Amino acid sequence: MCALRVLAQFDPQIGHYMYLPTAYNPAAVGEGDMMKVAGMHRMQLVGITNAPMTTYFYFGSPFVIGKTRHGAGVRFMNDQYGLFYTQSVYGQYAYRQKLGKGYLSIGVELGISNVGFHGDSVNLDKLSGSEYHVSDPVVPSGDMSGVGFDMSAGIYYSCPTWFVGASYSHVTQPYIEWKSQQTQTDNIVGITLIGTMYVHGGYNWRLKHHRDFVMQPSLLLQTDFSSWDITLAWMTEYKERYRWGLSYRIAANVGVYLGMDIISGLSIGYCYELPTSKLLLESFGSHELYLAYQFNILRPKRNNRYKSVRYL
Repeated sequence: MCALRVLAQFDPQIGHYMYLPTAYNPAAVGEGDMMKVAGMHRMQLVGITNAPMTTYFYFGSPFVIGKTRHGAGVRFMNDQYGLFYTQSVYGQYAYRQKLGKGYLSIGVELGISNVGFHGDSVNLDKLSGSEYHVSDPVVPSGDMSGVGFDMSAGIYYSCPTWFVGASYSHVTQPYIEWKSQQTQTDNIVGITLIGTMYVHGGYNWRLKHHRDFVMQPSLLLQTDFSSWDITLAWMTEYKERYRWGLSYRIAANVGVYLGMDIISGLSIGYCYELPTSKLLLESFGSHELYLAYQFNILRPKRNNRYKSVRYL
């Protein structure tokens, strides 16, 4: 007999990571001079039963206090994966300091996560034809969930041509205790949210002889210091309206991106990812839809007063 401890990914994968940096770095909240509302819906590994499905929503805005700049926002996430689910809400704040041609931001987020398990959906009869394997006291028979306080922190620098950031999620590594909501039992289990470090960056490169085209390479590294994951992407933007590109997540998948600005400030994007592992034999790939709207709230104040040379 032996006992093994198994760890797996907790935070969901996001294909449009280059457009949703606040999903993993709170210091990116309030970037630029635009108020932003953004959302994402991801269907991962379509074709596999109980495959992950993630919905993400974010609202953030920059603001000024005296001569200092700040950013604040809120993000929501609903993540379903197998018989597990996570529903979370976080408030974000960042202090922004002018540095060179851009801004250096230091941010923090505080929130709660409700993590649960649909034990009433477990069917052990399908796992074995034996009459001796019809129940397991360790596997919950009812819906179990728990709520825990969570915290993340990060640092972020952005300027017109490039950006880079680093953050650490689940700083407090909260332990969320589960207890059945249907039955009274002393069998209490739980889950610990292991911290993850994110390092991300990107560059905007406008072609010298074709000024309408902007190349946008980017990178996202994730690690819990036991394993690591790297995603590389190359986006192309045309006339600041149309976008397309490719991505590669090492030993996991390749992706194709399409996007455009429907009207001024309103953007839509689609990502299709195909597994590069043996999951390709079982899945039709992953689909992700991205939608965002942003508008300027820090425009210079208009001065309606004017002088005429006739009255000087």
